[in-house]
Amino acid sequence: MTKGRGYDPSQEGAQMRFDGRMSYNDYLKLDMVLGAQECLTNTHDEMLFIIQHQTSELWMRLALHEIAAARHAIREDQLHSAFKMLSRVAKIFEQLNNAWDVLRTMTPSEYTAFRDDLGQSSGFQSWQYRLIEFAVGNRNPAMIAPHAHRPDIMERIEAELALPSLYDEAVRALARGGLAVPPEVLARDISVSHEFNEDVMEAWATVYRDPQSHWALYELAEKLVDFEDYFRRWRFNHVTTVERVIGFKRGTGGTGGVSYLKRMLEVELFPELWRVRTEL
Repeated sequence: MTKGRGYDPSQEGAQMRFDGRMSYNDYLKLDMVLGAQECLTNTHDEMLFIIQHQTSELWMRLALHEIAAARHAIREDQLHSAFKMLSRVAKIFEQLNNAWDVLRTMTPSEYTAFRDDLGQSSGFQSWQYRLIEFAVGNRNPAMIAPHAHRPDIMERIEAELALPSLYDEAVRALARGGLAVPPEVLARDISVSHEFNEDVMEAWATVYRDPQSHWALYELAEKLVDFEDYFRRWRFNHVTTVERVIGFKRGTGGTGGVSYLKRMLEVELFPELWRVRTEL
């Protein structure tokens, strides 16, 4: 007999009956999660499209959870706690990057078979993605409009824009660490994106030139760069996937499609941390 065949896990104490008790399915609310894939067509590949985007939103939810905790830890000068969370966010975006490989198995003809049924819906309208951008520092007020029809989402966005971004908190930590950060940077309007500042870059340069004297800030800088590295790759893979599947058609949400996504590749979340490398 094949080893393991006929094995009864209950003999080692495994719980086999769950009448009135919490089970794996109950804890994860899998009936709700697995019942959320409602295809609008009978095409085979629509299921892939829905699951790709639903799972991406779940990972984004976790990313927001970790970014919020990392930001709080930096504010409290608990930098080592923030490092673990920022590392996790980078790995989340590595996971999101890998997911594009699955979506790219769908050909243009397979996507075209159900694309019209999406109506005006588009990933461009993902409010969680927007919150991630706003939370880390890319705060473009023009991008709020797609969410104006949802007061509950607008409340979350407005609450986010009232807080210093992740990068704002990193720059404030830099100042608390004794580095010269201009007062106008520390007192800037936090509802908009941080603009590149030569003095902030020089402060980071001081950290990089003597990492042993500024080890926690040095590691913070590298954790932020790790995250943006994976984030940029995610954006690039998004562009490549869209071009592979729909070419240069306009997006379902009305954007220019590939042209819009390529413009987003130019956005720098932490500009001084990238440009300082040229100065070292």
